Amino acid sequence: MLFDMETLDLARSYKLLSSTIVPRPIAWVVSQDAGGIVNAAPYSLFNFFGGHPPIICIGMGQPKGRDKDSLANIRATGEFAINMVTDSLAHAMNTTAVPFPAGVNELEKAGLETLPCARINGRRIANSPLALECRLQQIIDVQPSSVIVVAAVHAVHIDDECVKDAARCHIDSSRFSTIGRMESPGWYTRTTDRFVMPQMSVEQWEEGLGKHD
Repeated sequence: MLFDMETLDLARSYKLLSSTIVPRPIAWVVSQDAGGIVNAAPYSLFNFFGGHPPIICIGMGQPKGRDKDSLANIRATGEFAINMVTDSLAHAMNTTAVPFPAGVNELEKAGLETLPCARINGRRIANSPLALECRLQQIIDVQPSSVIVVAAVHAVHIDDECVKDAARCHIDSSRFSTIGRMESPGWYTRTTDRFVMPQMSVEQWEEGLGKHD
Protein backbone atom coordinates (compact mmCIF):
# COMPACT_ATOMS: atom_id res chain seq x y z
CA MET A 1 0.00 0.00 0.00
CA LEU A 2 1.27 3.45 -0.93
CA PHE A 3 0.96 6.36 1.50
CA ASP A 4 1.37 9.75 -0.15
CA MET A 5 2.85 11.87 2.65
CA GLU A 6 1.71 15.10 1.03
CA THR A 7 -1.91 14.06 1.61
CA LEU A 8 -1.48 13.37 5.35
CA ASP A 9 -1.89 15.79 8.23
CA LEU A 10 0.63 16.11 11.08
CA ALA A 11 -0.95 13.48 13.33
CA ARG A 12 -1.18 10.78 10.68
CA SER A 13 2.23 11.54 9.18
CA TYR A 14 3.87 11.27 12.62
CA LYS A 15 1.93 8.10 13.45
CA LEU A 16 2.99 6.43 10.20
CA LEU A 17 6.69 7.17 10.62
CA SER A 18 6.89 6.55 14.37
CA SER A 19 5.27 3.12 13.99
CA THR A 20 7.51 2.00 11.13
CA ILE A 21 10.94 3.43 11.93
CA VAL A 22 11.60 1.17 14.91
CA PRO A 23 13.23 0.53 17.28
CA ARG A 24 14.54 3.97 18.18
CA PRO A 25 17.06 4.85 20.91
CA ILE A 26 15.78 7.15 23.66
CA ALA A 27 17.53 10.35 24.67
CA TRP A 28 16.63 10.94 28.31
CA VAL A 29 17.41 14.64 28.41
CA VAL A 30 18.29 16.40 31.66
CA SER A 31 18.48 20.18 31.29
CA GLN A 32 18.13 23.23 33.47
CA ASP A 33 16.99 26.79 32.98
CA ALA A 34 19.07 29.90 33.58
CA GLY A 35 18.01 29.85 37.24
CA GLY A 36 19.15 26.25 37.78
CA ILE A 37 15.70 24.60 37.84
CA VAL A 38 16.19 21.06 36.51
CA ASN A 39 13.97 19.29 33.97
CA ALA A 40 14.01 15.71 32.65
CA ALA A 41 12.17 14.30 29.63
CA PRO A 42 12.61 11.43 27.13
CA TYR A 43 12.88 11.91 23.35
CA SER A 44 12.95 9.03 20.88
CA LEU A 45 13.78 10.96 17.70
CA PHE A 46 17.47 10.66 18.49
CA ASN A 47 20.76 9.28 17.23
CA PHE A 48 24.41 10.18 16.64
CA PHE A 49 25.51 11.56 13.28
CA GLY A 50 29.27 11.88 13.49
CA GLY A 51 32.14 10.48 15.49
CA HIS A 52 34.72 13.23 15.04
CA PRO A 53 33.45 15.73 15.93
CA PRO A 54 30.99 13.69 18.02
CA ILE A 55 27.58 14.99 16.98
CA ILE A 56 24.10 13.98 18.14
CA CYS A 57 20.71 15.16 16.94
CA ILE A 58 17.35 15.15 18.70
CA GLY A 59 13.97 15.91 17.16
CA MET A 60 11.80 17.93 19.56
CA GLY A 61 8.18 18.76 18.94
CA GLN A 62 6.60 22.13 19.56
CA PRO A 63 3.00 21.49 20.62
CA LYS A 64 0.82 24.44 19.66
CA GLY A 65 3.96 26.13 18.35
CA ARG A 66 5.57 26.41 21.79
CA ASP A 67 8.87 25.08 23.10
CA LYS A 68 8.72 22.27 25.64
CA ASP A 69 10.72 22.81 28.83
CA SER A 70 13.74 20.86 27.55
CA LEU A 71 14.00 22.94 24.40
CA ALA A 72 13.47 26.21 26.27
CA ASN A 73 16.26 25.24 28.68
CA ILE A 74 18.62 24.27 25.87
CA ARG A 75 18.01 27.59 24.16
CA ALA A 76 18.69 29.41 27.45
CA THR A 77 21.88 27.60 28.55
CA GLY A 78 23.18 25.77 25.48
CA GLU A 79 23.92 22.68 27.58
CA PHE A 80 22.22 19.40 28.52
CA ALA A 81 22.92 15.76 29.37
CA ILE A 82 21.56 12.70 27.59
CA ASN A 83 21.10 9.62 29.77
CA MET A 84 20.56 6.06 28.61
CA VAL A 85 17.27 4.40 29.53
CA THR A 86 17.73 0.84 30.81
CA ASP A 87 15.09 -1.76 31.55
CA SER A 88 15.35 -1.08 35.28
CA LEU A 89 14.81 2.66 34.72
CA ALA A 90 11.87 2.33 32.32
CA HIS A 91 9.15 3.25 34.81
CA ALA A 92 11.15 6.22 36.10
CA MET A 93 11.60 7.40 32.50
CA ASN A 94 7.86 7.06 31.94
CA THR A 95 7.20 9.25 34.97
CA THR A 96 9.39 12.01 33.54
CA ALA A 97 7.25 11.90 30.38
CA VAL A 98 4.17 13.01 32.36
CA PRO A 99 3.21 16.59 31.32
CA PHE A 100 3.79 18.17 34.72
CA PRO A 101 3.48 21.98 34.91
CA ALA A 102 6.59 24.06 34.21
CA GLY A 103 8.88 24.29 37.21
CA VAL A 104 8.08 20.79 38.53
CA ASN A 105 11.20 18.66 39.05
CA GLU A 106 10.45 15.42 37.18
CA LEU A 107 13.55 13.79 38.65
CA GLU A 108 12.14 14.19 42.16
CA LYS A 109 8.76 12.84 41.06
CA ALA A 110 10.50 9.77 39.62
CA GLY A 111 12.71 9.29 42.70
CA LEU A 112 15.92 9.72 40.71
CA GLU A 113 19.25 10.88 42.10
CA THR A 114 21.60 13.01 40.04
CA LEU A 115 25.30 13.72 39.90
CA PRO A 116 27.10 16.84 38.68
CA CYS A 117 28.44 16.81 35.13
CA ALA A 118 32.15 17.24 34.47
CA ARG A 119 32.32 19.49 31.40
CA ILE A 120 28.97 21.29 31.46
CA ASN A 121 27.00 23.12 34.12
CA GLY A 122 24.31 20.51 34.64
CA ARG A 123 23.29 17.21 36.18
CA ARG A 124 23.12 13.61 35.01
CA ILE A 125 21.08 10.64 36.26
CA ALA A 126 23.16 8.66 38.75
CA ASN A 127 21.68 5.22 37.98
CA SER A 128 22.00 5.47 34.21
CA PRO A 129 25.05 3.51 32.98
CA LEU A 130 25.72 6.03 30.20
CA ALA A 131 25.49 9.81 30.08
CA LEU A 132 26.55 12.22 27.35
CA GLU A 133 27.41 15.80 28.24
CA CYS A 134 26.34 17.97 25.32
CA ARG A 135 26.69 21.55 24.15
CA LEU A 136 24.35 23.04 21.60
CA GLN A 137 25.67 23.72 18.10
CA GLN A 138 22.51 24.76 16.29
CA ILE A 139 18.74 24.45 16.26
CA ILE A 140 17.13 23.73 12.90
CA ASP A 141 13.50 24.81 12.61
CA VAL A 142 11.27 22.27 10.85
CA GLN A 143 8.15 24.32 10.26
CA PRO A 144 5.53 24.18 11.53
CA SER A 145 5.76 21.46 14.15
CA SER A 146 9.26 20.76 15.45
CA VAL A 147 12.98 21.48 15.60
CA ILE A 148 16.15 19.43 15.29
CA VAL A 149 18.66 20.06 18.06
CA VAL A 150 22.25 19.53 16.91
CA ALA A 151 24.83 19.24 19.68
CA ALA A 152 28.42 18.17 20.26
CA VAL A 153 29.29 15.59 22.93
CA HIS A 154 32.01 16.90 25.24
CA ALA A 155 32.16 14.08 27.80
CA VAL A 156 30.87 10.52 28.15
CA HIS A 157 30.23 8.75 31.46
CA ILE A 158 30.09 4.92 31.29
CA ASP A 159 29.81 2.50 34.21
CA ASP A 160 33.14 0.75 34.77
CA GLU A 161 31.58 -2.72 34.44
CA CYS A 162 30.51 -1.89 30.87
CA VAL A 163 34.04 -0.92 29.74
CA LYS A 164 36.07 -3.80 28.27
CA ASP A 165 39.16 -1.84 27.18
CA ALA A 166 39.30 1.85 28.06
CA ALA A 167 42.39 2.61 25.97
CA ARG A 168 40.75 1.21 22.82
CA CYS A 169 37.25 2.44 23.75
CA HIS A 170 35.82 -1.08 23.62
CA ILE A 171 32.46 -1.14 25.38
CA ASP A 172 30.33 -4.16 26.32
CA SER A 173 26.95 -2.73 25.34
CA SER A 174 25.21 -6.00 26.22
CA ARG A 175 25.52 -4.95 29.87
CA PHE A 176 23.44 -1.82 29.32
CA SER A 177 20.08 -3.67 29.04
CA THR A 178 18.80 -0.71 27.04
CA ILE A 179 15.20 -0.25 25.95
CA GLY A 180 14.10 1.28 22.67
CA ARG A 181 10.94 3.05 21.51
CA MET A 182 8.47 1.27 19.28
CA GLU A 183 5.10 2.44 17.96
CA SER A 184 2.68 4.66 19.84
CA PRO A 185 1.02 4.91 22.23
CA GLY A 186 3.18 2.98 24.68
CA TRP A 187 5.20 0.21 23.05
CA TYR A 188 8.88 -0.33 23.85
CA THR A 189 11.41 -3.10 23.22
CA ARG A 190 14.38 -4.57 25.06
CA THR A 191 17.73 -4.80 23.27
CA THR A 192 18.94 -7.88 25.17
CA ASP A 193 18.09 -10.16 22.23
CA ARG A 194 20.91 -9.89 19.73
CA PHE A 195 22.83 -11.87 17.12
CA VAL A 196 26.12 -11.55 15.24
CA MET A 197 26.77 -11.36 11.51
CA PRO A 198 30.35 -11.52 10.24
CA GLN A 199 32.13 -8.53 8.75
CA MET A 200 33.39 -9.66 5.34
CA SER A 201 35.62 -8.58 2.54
CA VAL A 202 34.48 -8.95 -1.07
CA GLU A 203 36.71 -12.03 -1.38
CA GLN A 204 35.13 -13.68 1.67
CA TRP A 205 31.65 -12.99 0.36
CA GLU A 206 32.51 -14.46 -3.02
CA GLU A 207 33.80 -17.57 -1.27
CA GLY A 208 30.32 -18.08 0.11
CA LEU A 209 30.70 -16.83 3.68
CA GLY A 210 27.90 -14.33 3.22
CA LYS A 211 25.39 -16.69 1.62
CA HIS A 212 22.58 -18.48 3.41
CA ASP A 213 20.92 -21.80 2.70
